Amino acid sequence: MIVCVCRRVSDRDIERHVRGGCASFDDLQMDTGVATCCGNCNDCARDVFDSARNGTAPAHYLPIRIQLAA
Repeated sequence: MIVCVCRRVSDRDIERHVRGGCASFDDLQMDTGVATCCGNCNDCARDVFDSARNGTAPAHYLPIRIQLAA
């Protein structure tokens, strides 16, 4: 999923940077430019970054169960 449209940074890009040793969100911003242009992606980018650091899935990744009417 594209997290930052302005800089074309995806969740996979963020996760790859964390696996590569990116230790802080500030470092991630310096490396990728995420959340440095319009700022609309800041919350989502931080969620993805924090989740990648903690080894958990962000809330927007959790499966949603939809029940269709028969």
